[in-house]
Amino acid sequence: MNTRHLRVLIAFAALLATPLARADWPQFRGPTQQGYVEGPAPTVWGEEQNVLWKTPLPGRGWSSPVVLGDQIWMTTAVEQSATAEEAKAAAAGLAGSSKMKMNLARKLSLRALCVDRRTGRVVRDIELFAPESVDVIHTLNSYASPTPVVEPGRLYCHFGTYGNACVDTSTGEVVWRKVLPLQHYVGPGSSPVVHGGRMILTCDGADVQYVAALDCATGDVAWKMPRPPLRTDEPDFKKSYCTPLVIEYEGQAQVLVTGAQWFVAYDPATGEELWRVDHGNGFSVVPRPVVADGVVYFTTGYGDTKMVAVRLGGSGDVTDTHVLWRVKKQTPTQPSPLLVAGRIFTVSDNGVGIGLDAATGEQVWRGRLGGTYSASPLLVGDRVLFFSREGKTTAVDLAGGRPNVSHTNQIAERQMATPAIKDGVMYLRSEQSLYAISDTQQTSL
Repeated sequence: MNTRHLRVLIAFAALLATPLARADWPQFRGPTQQGYVEGPAPTVWGEEQNVLWKTPLPGRGWSSPVVLGDQIWMTTAVEQSATAEEAKAAAAGLAGSSKMKMNLARKLSLRALCVDRRTGRVVRDIELFAPESVDVIHTLNSYASPTPVVEPGRLYCHFGTYGNACVDTSTGEVVWRKVLPLQHYVGPGSSPVVHGGRMILTCDGADVQYVAALDCATGDVAWKMPRPPLRTDEPDFKKSYCTPLVIEYEGQAQVLVTGAQWFVAYDPATGEELWRVDHGNGFSVVPRPVVADGVVYFTTGYGDTKMVAVRLGGSGDVTDTHVLWRVKKQTPTQPSPLLVAGRIFTVSDNGVGIGLDAATGEQVWRGRLGGTYSASPLLVGDRVLFFSREGKTTAVDLAGGRPNVSHTNQIAERQMATPAIKDGVMYLRSEQSLYAISDTQQTSL
């Protein structure tokens, strides 16, 4: 063992000996699905400050890290890039493509990576799919953007139209693969959720729109439910990328999924539609909903962008009876909202932080954070952390009653993935690397 690895192991041994929260981070936005961090998290860091280790990652991907025990899992895409001219030609038949910058891979390998949490060493690099036919993606996207889900013994990976796979986390063997083809137009985006032995997927393409559940043991389709009819013939306006949210309301499990024009609640066991809300003409929805006190808050994507509050429950179309408020100003199209003590915090794609009163939708805070944003914010104690694409993290302190920017941290690399936090250590994925960050031990590598 070299000196560097020994020093990192000593630092981690000290961290694990302290009375920190032991919550794992099994999915996008953590154990609660809503971005709440249990226990402490680092406060101050930089490229040369409080970095326990920094590991280069093969390929490219914007999936968030997920953590179980001493394993950190992510997906990545190792690709041979086509030229800009080839990408433009491949996108020529897609509606709206002339207004978007597109990338294309000539050759593509979609993989699962496992990093040892103690040392930062990549211990598994598993090819899951090598598709023969590859579509263009938006330049802000990647072929490995959906975050996997990890549970004891199993990792569930989703690459949109390119396939779904289950990996044995002990052996690295692929347990099953299942492909559900659809046309994303700009690449895959929604992450899966696992509930009751089902891997639940948003499959809202430009060609077909449905929500599906795969059996976690076999990969077989357990159920498949078509989305409500859409009031458009334009393929680009039919797609969506929302990660489902599973909740329990009045003793009944519900899976909530925002799609183009409709927000729908399903029974996660059967796929039966429970209720729906017509949210307008929004499409390409990315942010995951949040829920508290019997109300769900969601954004509506592009075209008709707004935040909507809906009272849970009912049956059928509850648009006229359950919508509490709608707000348009500075609504994000990529970062998910964060619900904190009766206030909703968001950051727009262009860096404007907003706080809304959850009861009324009234704006109670506004602050320009700077930069551009794709990652979703996290709540650590009384701090909201906002992560920009430029590698800057802005901490907004809520302790004084009125939100106040307390400090910023900066890394050298571009960032679009939402970090994971476990045992006081933040695992931050950048464009090229995975960082382990902690200021509990003043360790600098």
